[in-house]
Amino acid sequence: MEMKTMEEIRPGLYRHFKGGEYRVLYMARHSETEEWMVVYQALYGQKGFWVRPARMWNEQVEYGGVFCKRFEYISD
Repeated sequence: MEMKTMEEIRPGLYRHFKGGEYRVLYMARHSETEEWMVVYQALYGQKGFWVRPARMWNEQVEYGGVFCKRFEYISD
């Protein structure tokens, strides 16, 4: 499952379920837990850099009574 999660998250543009757009730069491993993390940048505001566990990146979330992906791939 861990490798499948990594393969599903590829570099490129993504849209958050609330509308913000982000660029996934690469995958990295947490130095102590070895958990896969997504390294990404917001494409609005101050354009900060962030990390999020890969398992959370691909989660389904409920928004307005509808289940959807937390981040949807847009393009390269």
